[in-house]
Amino acid sequence: MKMLVTGGAGFIGANFVFYMMKEHPDYDIVCLDALTYAGNLETLEPVMSSPHFRFVKGDVADRDTVFRLFEEEKFDVVVNFAAESHVDRSIEDPGIFLRTNILGTQVLMDASIKYEVGRYHQVGTDEVYGDLPLDRPDLFFTEDTPITASSPYSASKASADLLAMAYHRTFGLPVTISRCSNNYGPYQFPEKLIPLMIANALADKELPVYGTGENVRDWLYVEDHCRAIDMILQDGVPGEVYNIGGHNERNNLEVVKTILRQVGKPESLITFVGDRKGHDLRYAIDPAKINRELGWLPTTKFDDGIKLTIDWYLDNRSWWENIISGDYQQYYKKMYGNR
Repeated sequence: MKMLVTGGAGFIGANFVFYMMKEHPDYDIVCLDALTYAGNLETLEPVMSSPHFRFVKGDVADRDTVFRLFEEEKFDVVVNFAAESHVDRSIEDPGIFLRTNILGTQVLMDASIKYEVGRYHQVGTDEVYGDLPLDRPDLFFTEDTPITASSPYSASKASADLLAMAYHRTFGLPVTISRCSNNYGPYQFPEKLIPLMIANALADKELPVYGTGENVRDWLYVEDHCRAIDMILQDGVPGEVYNIGGHNERNNLEVVKTILRQVGKPESLITFVGDRKGHDLRYAIDPAKINRELGWLPTTKFDDGIKLTIDWYLDNRSWWENIISGDYQQYYKKMYGNR
């Protein structure tokens, strides 16, 4: 089995590479990543020397690069994690989100059709569904929930999903789509809530919380997410969407307070800042379909997963300190500049 993983130097993509190489040691995995600000080649160092792994620096929206790679490798499976994913950045500059998330998806699917890929999997997000009211804990996103994107980021991801389904129907491309809730775990870029709060708490810096901190997210430990995608690749039905949720709802303020307790820092470090534009109130996924059809359920409770995550950041300070300082951006040049 030869698999292309795009965006594999990012948080979820890298964890997926590690998971697949552990669970399927006979697979050959190629990682294509543009190494934008959130892509960190240092993350992939544990697998760089494996004969079953190859890294290629490139942009999914670059048609020549993508088609040349497909011609060389003849992939059986493509898993597309490549995406601009930070909502705040999409508000500041929507254009790069449209290029990577929509046009990049088109290029990958065009290549998948030409080179007869056996499965194309689009990694999506629950944010395409918009949000749910805080006072209706009985409501959940299902695969039939209408798409109601709130930000340029979620609109670009919704567009990619719609395009993928259109390619399935029009061209017969064997597409599956997953939509996950908020991931957390090792190697997450420290602009996202959990690693940002861990880093700030350890440095005794203020922990900025949007609004009143009441916004609710359904937290999914990244390894549970990776296992779900693996199961979709094995037994999922082309043309279907699968929601992947953690059954671990917490509001942002609860998450921050949990982190402070775990690292022994005072709640006085919390500071409330102006809310994000169009900030979604609540995300919550019903994973009944993937449980019923594929047998998947999350196995990591939030209290366990957050402890594992904090311990990882404590044990790997150099990884995220290099990111905060900007030194990580020199890693590729140092390792590959003369090759």
